[in-house]
Amino acid sequence: MEPKKKSSLTILGLPLPLYLIVFALMIAAIAFNILPNGLIGALLFMMVTGALLDLIGNHTPIISTFFGGGPMVIIFGMAALAYFKVIPAPVIKNVDTFMKGGEFLNWYIAALIVGSILGMNRKLLIKAALRYIPTIAAGVAMALLLVSLGGLMFSQSPAESIAYIGIPIMGGGMGAGAVPIADVFAGAMGLKKEVILSRLVPAVALGNAMAIVAAGVLHRIGQKRPSLTGNGKLMEVGDDGFHLADEKEEKGPSLADYGIGLVLSASFYVLGNLIGFGLKKVGLNIHPYAWMIISVAIIKALDLMPRHLAKACANWYQFVAKNFTSALLVGIALAYTDMKMIIEAFSPQYVVLCFLVIVGAVLGTALAGKALGMYPIESALTAGLCMANMGGTGDVAVLTAAKRMELMPFAQISSRLGGALIILLASILIPIFF
Repeated sequence: MEPKKKSSLTILGLPLPLYLIVFALMIAAIAFNILPNGLIGALLFMMVTGALLDLIGNHTPIISTFFGGGPMVIIFGMAALAYFKVIPAPVIKNVDTFMKGGEFLNWYIAALIVGSILGMNRKLLIKAALRYIPTIAAGVAMALLLVSLGGLMFSQSPAESIAYIGIPIMGGGMGAGAVPIADVFAGAMGLKKEVILSRLVPAVALGNAMAIVAAGVLHRIGQKRPSLTGNGKLMEVGDDGFHLADEKEEKGPSLADYGIGLVLSASFYVLGNLIGFGLKKVGLNIHPYAWMIISVAIIKALDLMPRHLAKACANWYQFVAKNFTSALLVGIALAYTDMKMIIEAFSPQYVVLCFLVIVGAVLGTALAGKALGMYPIESALTAGLCMANMGGTGDVAVLTAAKRMELMPFAQISSRLGGALIILLASILIPIFF
């Protein structure tokens, strides 16, 4: 008689019995309100719960097949638990502080941007840069066209549909999108910023939710139609630079690589802040992420970073993405996702118009991307859905749902530079329309 095989199920790399012990310890600490504040308590809660919800989402029929699996369950499951007050307020507050005051989101995104750009094919970076902005423009144009036509079906003027639904969804999120757009509206229309913002925010929230779902659908389409996707590559280029997937013959990452990657990614983030601070003094107000992307891209394009350091940053990015993505999604759900706002925005007319913006963003960028030599699905994800989501948090959620985190640099171009273009567009159109 053969001995029984032990269960191979692991969560967070831990055997199931050990994971359950860790989970029980965390629940006990929460129940007695002694879960440590700061990094220890927040990160433990985010990693333990995020890994469990990710497992559930990836093994739930329909959700795993059509709606992005784990990321969707993590974001909307945790947001719902917070909305129904299942998660105690001190835990939510600690996670919120860790995400915002502790800048965990920025730490994560910096690792992904620096590592993915430095590990990118140089020809891809140079060729894609020349084609990407026109692809964004095509997505914006198609999104605004469809929402204006949809508004007419509901007896709503094209100007109102574009101003209150199309522009805020395509505007790059809240802080870098809806808030400055509200300032533009307020100045042009003589209304209070708070009044306008209350009309813009539901569109941003609902558009972000739809963009995440659409990313999961696009991933599924890519599996069914392989010719439409580069499986994480924006376009096909000849061999150049290095690819981590092709480095099997070389030694794997060393412990020193993670330290190098951490320091260099943090340094590039600081550089972006310094450039942004200096140029803001002369009236050029662009998000530090944009300057970080530009500085890393220039160094990569000119091949100024030694190969072993570039590889260390790429290895660090892969380590961070593998171990902290589910935790980050928990933080996004608790610190940035307002379930009440999403629920209140639901009306048949509003949902249809928001949906048309997402469809336009996908179709416009997919068609333009294909015409310019890029893969339609990757074009739609980055130039389309990462324009229509909620900035940096939305980029992480969209790319995780699509299982293409290596596209983060292009996603951030959409969120930051693309978002700035929408604000400029709003400043031109709003005085004309209103």
